[in-house]
Parts: sequence; C-alpha cells; structure tokens
Amino acid sequence: MKKLSDGEKELLGEGRHVRLVRRRGWEYAERKGNLSGIVVIVGAAAGKAVLVSQWREPVETVVVEWPAGLAGDSVAVRGEALEAAARRELEEETGFVAQTVEKLWAGPPSAGLSDEVVTFFHASGLVRKSDGGGVGDEQIQVHLVPLQDAEAWLAAAEAKGWLVDPKVWAGLYWLRAHAAEE
Repeated sequence: MKKLSDGEKELLGEGRHVRLVRRRGWEYAERKGNLSGIVVIVGAAAGKAVLVSQWREPVETVVVEWPAGLAGDSVAVRGEALEAAARRELEEETGFVAQTVEKLWAGPPSAGLSDEVVTFFHASGLVRKSDGGGVGDEQIQVHLVPLQDAEAWLAAAEAKGWLVDPKVWAGLYWLRAHAAEE
C-alpha cells in the first residue's frame, strides 16, 4: 500500500453513485459527481405538513421524509444553486410550487459516515400544480399531514413498519415554532 500524504484520500471502493474512501485513518462515503449539495424542503399547505414516503433499500422499508434531493445531479442542472434545487425537488416530488423558499440551516446528517452536508429550506405559499411522485423510477407517495395530528400520524406509520427520518421531527418543530409567522 502506498504511503499517503497527510489529508490525502485513499480510494477503497466505488460504485455508480458513491465511493468509499479513507483519510487519516477514517473511512467514509462520498457521493460521486459534480453535486452542488443536498436540499431538504420543510413546508406546510393549509396547516398540513407536506411529507413524502418511499422505499429505501438500505433500511429495507418505507421511510417518511421531507421532500429532498441532490442539487446538480444531472447534466441538465450541473452547478445548480441550492435554492433552485429545493424548488425543483419540491415540485418533482410533491407537485407543490412555492411562492418563497428560504434557507433555514445546514449540517451533516451522519458526520461519522459521510461527507454530506444537507441544507434545509422553508417553502411557503405552496400551490399544488400536479400530483408529484418523483421522476424516473422514483415511486414517491405524498402525505398532507395536519400539524396538530403529526405525532399520531407518524406513530401509525411506524406501527406499519415504516421508519421516520429524524429530520422530520426537526422540521415539525421549526414549522410549529414559526406557525404564527405564516
């Protein structure tokens, strides 16, 4: 094995979309391609959280999530700004178009496993233009969940064997804390 300089990455393996690397003794995953980042869109329409669910192969079940996606993940959107990606992903996945999209915060979803940074956006003034459902082979289901019933709805989803992405709880907290502003 060749000696690496401090900070140099060693490629351990790769697939079509991700690679496994080692740097300073730490093994982690990174996405391949010229991505601008990852976006998560938190929004509500008429007092209902706009959530999605879809099968996630790594955990072998359906996962409830906020609409989300990769910025710049195709040739058509290379170099895409995060806000533009948030608008695009929201419409592709849910069929909603937002009057305003505002950056909330950014951070790593799993800092010990991946170099990814996720940027959360708040989408407001939502208007439904289509059914959504994703693009290509995505099979995304849209859920409009009354904010006051969210805990019960999520508990029922878990009772079906689904998982709830922890980011859902952070987004619900934020929406409720700022509900008076809408």
